Amino acid sequence: MFIRESQEEIESENEAILEEVKEDYVEFADEGELLVIRRNLNLQPKVDDEQRENIFHTRCTIHDKVCGVIIDGGNCTNVASTILVEKLNLVTMKHPHPYRLQWLTDDGDVKVTKQVVVPFSIGKSYKDEVVCDVVLMKASHLLLGRPWQYDRRAIHDGFKNTYSFAKNGKNIVLAPLSPQQVQKDQLVIEKAKQVPSEEVSLPPQMKEILEEFTDVFPEELPKDCH
Repeated sequence: MFIRESQEEIESENEAILEEVKEDYVEFADEGELLVIRRNLNLQPKVDDEQRENIFHTRCTIHDKVCGVIIDGGNCTNVASTILVEKLNLVTMKHPHPYRLQWLTDDGDVKVTKQVVVPFSIGKSYKDEVVCDVVLMKASHLLLGRPWQYDRRAIHDGFKNTYSFAKNGKNIVLAPLSPQQVQKDQLVIEKAKQVPSEEVSLPPQMKEILEEFTDVFPEELPKDCH
C-alpha cells in the first residue's frame, strides 16, 4: 500500500529541514557582463509591489560567464538554451525520451533531442549542477523548472519572490532581480545587437588601388540607378 503525503505534511517537513540550520545564506544575482542572448521580455518596472507580477529572475555563473536564470515551478522541465550550450561548448547527450515543444519559440514545433549537465553557481554559497533539456529559448540562458524545485525541496515565498532550500548544511535563500535590473539586462543586450560589425582592415596597397578608382566605384550609386 502506498500512502501519499499531503501538501501540508511535505511543506512542514521542508520547513523543519530549513529550521535545523540557524544561519541564512542569502544569495543575490551574480554581477558581470551578461552572456549575450536575445530577450523577448517586456517588463515595465513598478515602484510598489514590484515582484507581484514578476516571475523569478536572477543571474548565475557558468564557466566564468554570467548568465541569466529564470526559476519557474510551473515548467515541467529544466531548460538550457542552445546559445548557452554553443557559446560555452557544453557537452550534450542524447535525450532518453525525445519530444516536441511548442511554447518556447515562434518557429513552430521544436523537437527536443538533447540534454546537457549544466554546472552553475549563484553567489558564494550555492554551487550546483542540473540536467537540462537543450532548447532554442529566447527568454533566458537557464530555466530551472519543477524538477529542480522538487530535487532541492525548494520553498517559494510568493510575497518576497524568493526561493529557500537547504544544501550541504546551509540554508540558501535566492533573492530575485528587481524589474529595473531585468530591464537593464535587456538594454545591454539590445545595445549589443545594435553595435555595427568591425570594418575589414585592408592592406595599404589595396587601399591605394581603390582610391585610384573612386570615380569608377563610387561609395553610393546614383539615385536613379536600381
